[in-house]
Amino acid sequence: MVEKGHNEMEIFEIISHGGGARSLSYEALTAAEEGDFKKAEEIMQKAEEEMLEAHHTQTRLIQDELNDKPVEKSLLMIHAQDHLMTAIAEKNLIERMITLYKRLEAK
Repeated sequence: MVEKGHNEMEIFEIISHGGGARSLSYEALTAAEEGDFKKAEEIMQKAEEEMLEAHHTQTRLIQDELNDKPVEKSLLMIHAQDHLMTAIAEKNLIERMITLYKRLEAK
């Protein structure tokens, strides 16, 4: 049995960094909509850094579980995983949208 709250900080890190990546991605999309592609690229780089932080934390938790260190399975953990998955999907889609804006601008 895992003591309650054992992985709580890591779970909140996933939520925080995933949310940061998602917010930055939308900020980059706004910059692209305004034609500022340099700014959009800089912001997307920051979004990628946030995403990597979330992913590193998730990987640590997975490794803990694989090494027989119990990881709390809770509604909060499910929320964190859902939050991260959504952030990844939205970031990937926004990257493609920015590429589309660049193509439209070039015409």
